[in-house]
Amino acid sequence: MNSKEILKLEYTALKIRRNILRLIRAGEAGHVGGALSSVEIVTALYFNLLNVDPSNPKWPQRDRFVLSAGHKCLVLYAALAERGFFNVSILDTYGALDSPIPGHPNMHKLPGIETNTGALGHGLSIAGGMALGLRMDKSQSRVYVLMGDGELAEGSNWEAASAASMHKLENLIVFVDRNKLQISGPTIEVMSYEPLDERWRSFGWSVRIIDGHNLESIISNVKQAPFEKGKPSVIIADTLKSKGLSFAEGKVSYHYWKAKPEEMEQAELDLDNIEKQLKAKMERIGL
Repeated sequence: MNSKEILKLEYTALKIRRNILRLIRAGEAGHVGGALSSVEIVTALYFNLLNVDPSNPKWPQRDRFVLSAGHKCLVLYAALAERGFFNVSILDTYGALDSPIPGHPNMHKLPGIETNTGALGHGLSIAGGMALGLRMDKSQSRVYVLMGDGELAEGSNWEAASAASMHKLENLIVFVDRNKLQISGPTIEVMSYEPLDERWRSFGWSVRIIDGHNLESIISNVKQAPFEKGKPSVIIADTLKSKGLSFAEGKVSYHYWKAKPEEMEQAELDLDNIEKQLKAKMERIGL
């Protein structure tokens, strides 16, 4: 990809971060840490990689995206709105009674949601079934999954990983958002699965480790999948919890954020500064 295309995607990622703040303003609280750490992954998927049609969310030939870590739903809602699956004004209903954007994704309430996710450890099993079904239908569609590194402590994930390997699901691509923090503290102290790449390989997967905030790296690696013939692919994306908010980055206390007015003001200033930097880059290359 050229620098202009990457800059446009970076600007889209900024819009998604602004949408996440919009959701927090509406609901006054939310799981912001993992949502912000995975913005670039979701941006790359919905604005470059996924074969989807917002005007026809149930299009049979679409790629599927499963947000296994359902509590990161703010980033999914933010991206779906920006991509045109629904009007952005719906973001202002977050936290309200009967809102179509509840605290975990609900496929019956919102277009673009492939499956309900909430209790951790279920997404990979569901995605494996989708991938197997698509292959049986001789479909060229792919299934993408976003998991959290803290989520890997759920044993059901490793049953699903074994099944995907056994069935040689080349059309299955998993991202692990390795921001190294979960609600109880650092993942290596709560339940360590490091070295994570070796563990996935031992389950029969092909593995890449990348910078999870580098859009070019995310896209180029996905386009090389499957990384090995006959194996599902996993991308371990090293990220920073609450990326983009100066006061919250890398802090476990912002796994779930009940925003104070002064914090929201600082958050908006932080994103304004990112926008200024992006606009300066755009001017330099004639965008």
